[in-house]
Amino acid sequence: MSNPFTGQSIEGARRTLAALLRSAQLEEAELDARILIGAVLGLDLTGLVTQAARPLTAAEASRLAQHAQRRIAGEPVARILGTREFWGLPFRLSEATLVPRPDTETVVELALEIFRERQASHSPRIADIGTGSGAILLALLHEIPDAFGVGTDLSQNALRTARDNAAALGLADRAAFVACSYAAALRGPFDLIVSNPPYIPSGEIPKLSIEVRGHDPHLALDGGNDGYDAYRALIPQAAERLAPGGAVIVEAGQGQAQNIETLMRGAALSVDRPPKADLAGIPRAVSARKMPP
Repeated sequence: MSNPFTGQSIEGARRTLAALLRSAQLEEAELDARILIGAVLGLDLTGLVTQAARPLTAAEASRLAQHAQRRIAGEPVARILGTREFWGLPFRLSEATLVPRPDTETVVELALEIFRERQASHSPRIADIGTGSGAILLALLHEIPDAFGVGTDLSQNALRTARDNAAALGLADRAAFVACSYAAALRGPFDLIVSNPPYIPSGEIPKLSIEVRGHDPHLALDGGNDGYDAYRALIPQAAERLAPGGAVIVEAGQGQAQNIETLMRGAALSVDRPPKADLAGIPRAVSARKMPP
């Protein structure tokens, strides 16, 4: 099969790639084409415009064709490039980590709101349960300069990725990572405990888009028969490890917030505010506090 990008200019290749992605019924074909060609060429939007007439080299055309083939097959752009921006910070990905999504930034937003209300007199301690790439934890450490955090994960590969991200962001001296089930290996007290746990019901996973079911680790997706297995495990653990007045904040799937709040109350936590909605209006971040004795 001939390479459709051979001999094309940068602008011509971008248009060709966008057309190929549209023909594959990908929703963000134009954006994906710009990101992919920019990554291949090492150019930002301004560079793509100012160098639009430059012909691609043979090596660039070959690499772009490889990216196009992977994207058309349903591989997410972030997986192809191996990185994803979250909270304005770059995060390296691996096959053991989820692609951080904008919805999850809602957890960071709510955690910061709660932390700033409390105004702790000591350096805060944060735990991120099921840390994956470390996105939530490292975003919070970036925003709270005197905080120390620990992330847990069952996957050693994920923990290596999180450690690499902490080092790349200059946060390695304030972040530790531990292999365990949820918070089992942690000692409290923590001022904030955050988590984006697996919450997709097992039977729903085959119905997810190919970008998710084919490329995100199932360990980070599968929430058991009803989607609540992880919450049942981590919420009682969090309650034991929170400092008095500390808060747990978890990401919720659509329609799950109320049941998660019930689990929090069952662990003797106080649900003192409504869930925080994401940009689509879905209640996404659910929180509760440990009340002082």
